[in-house]
Amino acid sequence: MEETNDLIQQRKKKLEELRSLGINPYGNTFKPGDTSQGIIEKYGELTAEELEKKKYLCTIAGRIIALRSFGKAAFSHIQDDKGKIQFYIKKELAGEEAYSIFKKIDIGDYIGIEGFLFRTKTGELTIEVEKFSILAKSVRPLPEKWHGLTDIESRYRQRYVDLIVNREVKDVFVRRSRIIKYIREFLDKHGFLEVETPMMQPIPGGAAARPFKTHHNALGIDLFLRIAPELYLKRLIVGGFERVYEINRNFRNEGISIRHNPEFTMLEFYMADSDYNDLMELTEKLFTELAGHITGSLQISAWGHEIDLTPPWERLSLKEAVLKYTDIDKNILENRTSALDWAKSNNVPLKGDETLSKITLEIFEKKVEADLINPTFIIDYPTEVSPLSRRKNSDPDLTERFELFIGGIEIANAFSELTDPEDQRGRFLSQESERAGGDEEAHKMDEDFVRALEYGMPPTAGEGIGIDRLVMLLTGQTSIRDVILFPHMRPEAH
Repeated sequence: MEETNDLIQQRKKKLEELRSLGINPYGNTFKPGDTSQGIIEKYGELTAEELEKKKYLCTIAGRIIALRSFGKAAFSHIQDDKGKIQFYIKKELAGEEAYSIFKKIDIGDYIGIEGFLFRTKTGELTIEVEKFSILAKSVRPLPEKWHGLTDIESRYRQRYVDLIVNREVKDVFVRRSRIIKYIREFLDKHGFLEVETPMMQPIPGGAAARPFKTHHNALGIDLFLRIAPELYLKRLIVGGFERVYEINRNFRNEGISIRHNPEFTMLEFYMADSDYNDLMELTEKLFTELAGHITGSLQISAWGHEIDLTPPWERLSLKEAVLKYTDIDKNILENRTSALDWAKSNNVPLKGDETLSKITLEIFEKKVEADLINPTFIIDYPTEVSPLSRRKNSDPDLTERFELFIGGIEIANAFSELTDPEDQRGRFLSQESERAGGDEEAHKMDEDFVRALEYGMPPTAGEGIGIDRLVMLLTGQTSIRDVILFPHMRPEAH
């Protein structure tokens, strides 16, 4: 820390020296006409003789990330948004006054340079500087003597530095942007309309989660940051929009882990005159086309697994999955007491008052999920744990719902929507009873949503896909914090 403070003081001294010379160390007059990548793509194949003959003039702005001084000359690398390129400056060409100013430049400074291209004796494409401008003097040195930022907490807390020194981190977020862009293009192509729904809601709904609470002074009411946009998107289906989607933030007041962040990005889309079978087909198509676009293959590596995205993907009911991936006897899942005893003896944490449906779900979550490596649709969840899903005609105790698992992690949740207003009211009332019993994540009654259903909602299927987890999957990242630019953290200790 003392060494860092000394370096900061040295840089601040250079800052004042520049100002005393009439130089603004935070200039804004330089307009670059080139990028590092553009220069390399355009001139990278030319020989030293061709470069010498043609005299290609380049202007580029970026950050100094390496600097080697040899008294009357210096080699450096400048990094911009597209990459990096070497430049060379010598006192003889730049002039004594300009070169003396250049000697006040440090690694981390942001500068603009103008010069002609040549090749060094080792063959590296290089800009020989004729003019330069200081655009932002860095008074704080880059970490670890400018060779990288490796401390995990510092990387997340100071993402701006992480992006400067760890190029592969920036590449992840470039791919994240490409993923979201492709999803929009895919949905637009399939007739969906992108919409925006409220972030602050008087009644939090659409998921089982604890919300963040705030207060609107002018209206004098409490509001909640949304846990899901679902109920508003379905209102739009009632209103006549037949295919809608939203990619935006959800907020859930829950724990932080490598798979959870209180603020996260979700894609939700709804299509009328469809059911959950249509969604499974569309989801397979979206994921396989997206993987091909981003990775160039349907064989990907993520979370320590080799995953094959080739369709068709396996479909198992919740009960079938439990039977397939555990040694539980089929008859045990027909009896609550037997199922509870099996769960306790196999280290599945339960309070003891759960229904058979909830016990089965807990067994699945603790004993099965992690084994679902290749894409698997788990279908037909119990009605009791699916308060917004349509019942199956063949078995009203089950719903037309699926969750998609890849690499042992839930990536999507979807169902044929419940459109019967009386059934929906009854499910809300059941959830209210669970809230009264202490379940803070149970749904609240939403009378306006029930009223919307009373106007008639067409048969509809809807799905939510966690964008952050999808990005993790397609970029091979192990923590959700590695795909969120500014993840939530505890306050910094001083």
